[in-house]
Amino acid sequence: MAEEKKSKLAYEKKSAWLLISENEKKKVFEFAEEYKDFINKGKTERECVNYVEKIANEAGFKELSKAKYKAGEKIIIKNSNKNVILAIIGKESMSEGINLIVSHIDAPRLDLKPLPLIEDSEMALLKTHYYGGIKKYHWVNMPLSLHGVIINSKGEKIEITIGEDENDPVFVINDLLPHLSGKIQGEKKASEVIEGENLRLLVGNIPVDDKDIQEKVKETVLRKMNELYGIKEEDFISAELEVVPAFKARDVGIDKSMIGAYGQDDRICSFANFRSLIDFEGIPDKTILSILVDKEEIGSYGLTGIRSKFMYNSIGEIYSLENPDYRESELRTLLTKSYCISADVGAVINPMYKEAFDQINSPKMGCGMLLEKYTGSRGKSGASDASAELMGKLRKIFNDNKVIWQSSLLGKVDEGGGGTVALYLADLGIAVVDSGIGLDGMHSPFEVASKVDLYEAYKGYKAFLKDA
Repeated sequence: MAEEKKSKLAYEKKSAWLLISENEKKKVFEFAEEYKDFINKGKTERECVNYVEKIANEAGFKELSKAKYKAGEKIIIKNSNKNVILAIIGKESMSEGINLIVSHIDAPRLDLKPLPLIEDSEMALLKTHYYGGIKKYHWVNMPLSLHGVIINSKGEKIEITIGEDENDPVFVINDLLPHLSGKIQGEKKASEVIEGENLRLLVGNIPVDDKDIQEKVKETVLRKMNELYGIKEEDFISAELEVVPAFKARDVGIDKSMIGAYGQDDRICSFANFRSLIDFEGIPDKTILSILVDKEEIGSYGLTGIRSKFMYNSIGEIYSLENPDYRESELRTLLTKSYCISADVGAVINPMYKEAFDQINSPKMGCGMLLEKYTGSRGKSGASDASAELMGKLRKIFNDNKVIWQSSLLGKVDEGGGGTVALYLADLGIAVVDSGIGLDGMHSPFEVASKVDLYEAYKGYKAFLKDA
């Protein structure tokens, strides 16, 4: 049989592992260890911002002041402890445009309701409301932890983390045993097997020995929370408490080539994003920004979503240090001369459900970072649809800097789809394209990513900041 020849003109996705040197492989694994530290310590938006702020301060980033800035100076701006912007002032005037990478640090999870604590069948439970797109049956029968803040009646902020230390208790949402689930669950669609109102966290079982108290197990939990944190039930109303998986990031595969962890959508791109700017060598030609935002999983609304004025106002504040008397029209023009990567994850082909994917256009695990012309659902709804010119510009930057990348789309046309923050950046006139990292099991409590794809994204983002 004649050996099959491959066209030199055809496009082919190749495993990045076969294209990098042994020395680079060492860097891939070292970078992955740093990322695992971040993903373990940053299970909420606030925790991510705290982590980034610490690393940035150590690298010489300072809070924005009214002083005039010189090229090379480093700035950090925060918003409500859920957004953070890192910036390095470039040699050129900002009026000529800036380069920015935007990613989100929120992730699908369960949030406690304002009055969550109830008692049922001699058990104390916490009622939740799911945040973002989840499969509800993923969240049962696994160890869960509680993270967040409570503002008590005195206005004091109390930080809570329960379930991460090996000596901590964990929490759980119990499913129905298979012996009794035939009719109650067996005949339902997967989306209905677990109902949202039944995502209730088991938190206690010991009743108080007090005949005057009606809900005795609930009372035990209230007394314990008061003993540990000095809070009362009403304090839950002014709290942000998130329920997340209690386990740590782990290597996946006998070759340790992948990472499994909660919250990789989109903290994996966020890590590559802020590290690419912090590790930037020298002084950039253009002012460069790394922007981490909140609320992407629920439509990017609110004070800390990309739809807010935080990013727009912050860029204006930085520009005012160069041009104190600028008009808003100048800021708008500045943005139209700028380039942006919307750094968000995509879905790699899942070999168990290949029928959901376009085999030619969907990305593969371990074949490099993603370059995605558009995300969105049917009919490209919700997509910013990057231009041919912008796609060509990014291809050239990645190729010139020996970044391993692959073309990407999210599944088959009629299967649904998803969105990113790209369309909101395009609303400001910024030339934006989606470019991120592929995941398997996206939006599950244990998403999987390739270590080499993470490293290539880090390289790609650094190249973009330098050359766009």
